[in-house]
Amino acid sequence: MSRISRLPSPLLRAAACTGVAALALTACGSGSGSGTASTGSGSVKVGLITKTDTNPFFVKMKEGAEKAAKENGAQLSTAAGKFDGDNAGQVTAIENMVAAGVKGILITPSDSKAIVPAIQKARAKGVLVIALDTPTEPESAVDALFATDNLKAGQLIGEYAKAAMKGKTAKIAALDLAPGVSVGVQRHNGFLKGFGATDKDVVCAQDTGGDQAKGQTAMENCLQKAPGINVVYTINEPAALGAYTALKAKGREKDVLIVSVDGGCTGTQAVKDGKIAATSQQYPLKMAAEGVKAVVTYAKDGKKASGYTDTGVTLITDKAQDGVTSKDTAYGLDSCWG
Repeated sequence: MSRISRLPSPLLRAAACTGVAALALTACGSGSGSGTASTGSGSVKVGLITKTDTNPFFVKMKEGAEKAAKENGAQLSTAAGKFDGDNAGQVTAIENMVAAGVKGILITPSDSKAIVPAIQKARAKGVLVIALDTPTEPESAVDALFATDNLKAGQLIGEYAKAAMKGKTAKIAALDLAPGVSVGVQRHNGFLKGFGATDKDVVCAQDTGGDQAKGQTAMENCLQKAPGINVVYTINEPAALGAYTALKAKGREKDVLIVSVDGGCTGTQAVKDGKIAATSQQYPLKMAAEGVKAVVTYAKDGKKASGYTDTGVTLITDKAQDGVTSKDTAYGLDSCWG
């Protein structure tokens, strides 16, 4: 994937690099993919803080923000946690960006609750704060949320899985994200709602952190606990591919239905290859682009974005089921990220 690479101004770089020990601030290194879309003194300063800078979802989000910043004459600084869950790093990033004079901050919260005090301090200083992808708890802690409807994303793959089972008794494994992360909770609950099931119907549940290796280990553990598993819900496609690897090692890859969420290019290709039955595709580039535009609008006329903006979700599969709206992998690969 191509990534736009620009360097921030010396003053912004100096501000951003404060506290670098606590955070992987991508504005600090040359060729890091962070920078300014406009270096004019009058350009609007926008900050983007993602959970990590390695997950393809957040790489694409950053790419969308960089493109939108260039198109709108804004100056973008970026930061990312060292790992998914690095709340302390995100707090440091907020403080650094406020000190650098950003007009708005776009953030994918690693901890939906713990980040709230830092966000409140930024808003109190007149900074517009927009959550991307992951809502804060409470959602009203930010000015606005631009995100996938994660409950709907889960519900779509739940409805698909139910239809694909064609009345067979389901033994469900849930490969989740991590405790307390709203995205994971919403997708999990959405899947159960779509399938018409409850947590009592889940024979094995394991946290994976959305990681492929952990997804494989989780699936191995679930197969030991409940060998008859025939439906696997996964928080994202890396976890799904880990599950597939574990199932293939047991010769079970063809008789277990795997469904997931994200719609990255690798995951969508896995749907095409038959490793994953279906996935709900979301659009991180759109989230970031709309966020940058909202900050620029706020800077120019004082109009604040507010409430929730649904950035869309599409069920992707090459094995369509009656009564479940979907698009094929040709569409998915044309619209994917990563």
